[in-house]
Parts: sequence; C-alpha cells; structure tokens
Amino acid sequence: MENYVVIDLGSNSVRLRITNIADDGTLTVTHQLKEYVRLSENMGQEKTLKQEPIKRTLQALKSFKDIYSKLENPNVNAIATAAVRQAANQKDFLDLVKKKLDLEFNVITGEREAYLDFLGVTKTLPVKNCLIMDTGGASTELILAKNGQVQNLISLPFGSVTISAAHHLDDKISARHLFDAMTSVEKELTNVDWLTEAHKIPLICLGGSNRTLAKIARRREFQAANLPELHGYRLPSDKAFEIVGDLIDMDKKQRESVPGLAKSRADVVVGGLTPLVLILRTCHIDEILFSNHGLREGSLFEYLENKKQLS
Repeated sequence: MENYVVIDLGSNSVRLRITNIADDGTLTVTHQLKEYVRLSENMGQEKTLKQEPIKRTLQALKSFKDIYSKLENPNVNAIATAAVRQAANQKDFLDLVKKKLDLEFNVITGEREAYLDFLGVTKTLPVKNCLIMDTGGASTELILAKNGQVQNLISLPFGSVTISAAHHLDDKISARHLFDAMTSVEKELTNVDWLTEAHKIPLICLGGSNRTLAKIARRREFQAANLPELHGYRLPSDKAFEIVGDLIDMDKKQRESVPGLAKSRADVVVGGLTPLVLILRTCHIDEILFSNHGLREGSLFEYLENKKQLS
C-alpha cells in the first residue's frame, strides 16, 4: 500500500490531494483540501513574494504536513506553479519551506503544467479533440488536443489575480478598466497563432475562476440539494456570458453573496473569467465542458504509468 500525496501550490490557493494506491492497484482518494493563501498577492512589477502571503502559505503547508506525515508510506510530490515560477525571490522562499517544513518543491514550467492538465482531463473525460483551458491565479494554460494527443500547448502570463490587480477589477468595475483588461488579454491571445485551429472545437475548462462559473450556473439551474457533478458539467456560452455580465454589474460585496461564488474569489472572479470570455468569442465556441481534474490528477496518472513501465 502507498499514499501518493500531491501538493499543488498556485498563485491563489494551495491544494492537497492524497490517493491511496492499494497493492492490487485500486485507487482511493482519501483527502482533498484547499487553502486560499494568495501567494502572488502584491508581487508587483518586481515579482517578489511578500511576507504575509508567505506566512499564510507556510501555515497551510504545515497543516497539510500534519495530515500526510501520519500516513503509511507517503510519497510526496510538491509542485509549485506560476507565483513561485515568476518570483525573483524564488530561492529564498524554497529554502525557507525546506528549513521550516523539510519540504522540497518542484517548480514546474508552464508547459509542464499544461501537459499535466492534459493528462488529468483526457484520462477522465471522453474527449479526443478539444481545447483545454486552465485559468489560474497568475497564468493561463491552453492545450490543443487532436486524436487524443497534444498538438500545441502554451502557458500565458496572466490569471485571475494578476488581471484583477493590474486592471482594478476587484470591486466596482468601470467600463474603462474592463476595456483595458480585455484589450490586454486579447493581445496575448491573438499572438497564439494555432488558436485558429480551435475554431468551434469542444472547450474544456478548469481552474478556480472557471470552475466558479460552473458552480454559479449550477446553483441558478438546480436546487442546492440536487446539484449535478461539476466534472463533466456543460454550460452553453450564452448562459456563461449572462453570468459574467451580471458579475461585472456588481461590486465586491454583492458578488460575495452570489450562490456558488466563494467570498474569497469575489475580488478576482471577473478578471479570472476575462480570458474565457475572449476564447469563447475568438473561437466561436457555443458550449463549455468543465473538468474537476487537472494537474494533481495528471501527476498521479503520470506516476502510475511510469511505475507500470518500471515493473
């Protein structure tokens, strides 16, 4: 028996997923936890991780370690993405985590993050040709899959936290600030030449802001006691546009009361959904398919495949 532990340290949240791997190969997810740490908060143009976000992150990591250290045969894979990847003081932060918690992070590239997303999605949803979009706190990954294989992938340097901070989308949103945000993101997207191949292709979305859109849509359509699974949930683009428009009209306090929207995301959700809106328009996509599986599951699937090849 083995416990495969994935710690996913992003820009907005840190997540723990533990899967028990039985001797007969049976997989059982025993823990799925998330803490909002906003590690990328106030990084600024100098791209330095600040003291308070680091403190919150260390506290969350300690609570995770208190859990997995008590398990039998824990195999820990700690992955850091955009915030740590971009940080000028990356080494100091990683040294601190090692010193305080004896935990070593693997800082992965955006392309590596995109590939793990691809594995997590395509091994859990029946898709072969699709565009996968993962909007995180400080990066957005796009993967074009054809015949079940990666054809193109890219990691773009913007996400829910960075877009919201740069364009003042955290509270009451002005038309000018929204226009500037959409123009900035659109410039980055139009530089991705292969996006023309994603015209009217199925779109699969993951990441905190995108999943929040699904959660809001489910609460609008279904009773709270009868919500469908998020993984595999489908949403027409017109309904997505309607929800985003409603969120834009609200201030932060009003967004905090929206069913399905966590209060901790009320100040970044509009910025986080801006790339999705532009992808829907640019690629003329009429429906979104949501995935609850991505990097963490992709890491597990890759580990199992490597283990199988070695046996």
